[in-house]
Amino acid sequence: MNFVHPIRDPDQIAEMKKYLRQQSERNYMLFVTGINSGLRISDILPLRVRDAKKSYFDLREQKTQKQKRILMTPGLKRELKRYIEDREDDEYLFKSREGLNKPIGRSMAYKILREAADYVGLDGIGTHTLRKTFGYHFYIKYKDVALLQEIFNHSEEKITLRYIGINQDSMDRALKDFKI
Repeated sequence: MNFVHPIRDPDQIAEMKKYLRQQSERNYMLFVTGINSGLRISDILPLRVRDAKKSYFDLREQKTQKQKRILMTPGLKRELKRYIEDREDDEYLFKSREGLNKPIGRSMAYKILREAADYVGLDGIGTHTLRKTFGYHFYIKYKDVALLQEIFNHSEEKITLRYIGINQDSMDRALKDFKI
């Protein structure tokens, strides 16, 4: 089974951003929105221009059907403001090139991210990487697993820590210098 990992290295995040921006502004913004919001890809793809005009995302999570309100980071808000300039309110943020106004699908989002990851030399990358990357860096910055658990709607702190790869990091560090 392949496990999807967060992107831990800020330099690799910067490389992914650079690569995706060269591909298209849409692909770049998909990545930036994911790593700065912690939303699942199933909640990002249906977003429309009108959703990006607020200072927060207000949505019903596809997976849990729970109502969720996530404040946009100042950086994400700034990027989105530039991205949606001159676009109609009902337009999808991450519009497909097929059809008049349809969002890209999950498989296209996966393809976009995998291609960028391959270019940067990363393995274990998928659509869930965006959410896990947000969680990992949020935890590293604030060390507040309870708040992150709440953001992710997880039932237990240990689930959140395992989800963002903190437990794996601890095991890796412990085993690195271990010998018998």
